[in-house]
Amino acid sequence: MYDRLKILYRLQLLDDQLDELEELRGDLPNIVKELENKIKSLNDEIVNKEKEQKESVEKRSRNEEEIEVHKENQKKFKTQLYQVRNNKEYDALTKEIDHTEGQITKLETENDTLADLSKKLTVQIEEIKPSLDELISELKEKEADLKEIVKANEKEEAKLQSERKKIVEGVKKPDLSAYHRIRKAKKGTAVATIRRSACSGCNNIVPSQRQLEIRKNNKLFFCEYCGRILVSTEISEVE
Repeated sequence: MYDRLKILYRLQLLDDQLDELEELRGDLPNIVKELENKIKSLNDEIVNKEKEQKESVEKRSRNEEEIEVHKENQKKFKTQLYQVRNNKEYDALTKEIDHTEGQITKLETENDTLADLSKKLTVQIEEIKPSLDELISELKEKEADLKEIVKANEKEEAKLQSERKKIVEGVKKPDLSAYHRIRKAKKGTAVATIRRSACSGCNNIVPSQRQLEIRKNNKLFFCEYCGRILVSTEISEVE
């Protein structure tokens, strides 16, 4: 059990050092991620607007073709007016002429609306681009800052990660599971020691009898107040 407790405390010390390196990066990782999300969102918006604009142009083109067909039919009907033999034929042709005229008007109105939409989308896209350029520029700066910090500590971090990997291999699965659970809940510190008769994690007094039991190093004890794993001063001083 002594070795189990010692290895857990050693793991905590390594994670503390890794956390310190992580803190040197400040909020840069979050800022970079946020900028990437904003850039993606604007790019998606531009793509959607360009797609809508393309569909608008294609629809206008199809409408123009349909308008030409109606105009040709209208010419044909108007020519046939001079060849009618009775009022019934004349009424039928004028009805067709009025119908084609109505269709032409409808399609031309739709094309005017589509043209306005296309112009509106062009304006919107052009308004987005400056903001996108600014975000891309800012992202490059933040990525450069983050890269510089990471590079300055990459050797030390790689060494610590390597040591951590070796230590984790020697930790029993139940212990590691408890360690990770507590570390996540307590924002970093899963293993605490006794300092001036108190838990170093939450500063609450540990009863004298419990301190004596912890010093035996033969059992896994948890702080009654914060739930952290408690190790004896002997282990913390050795490590």
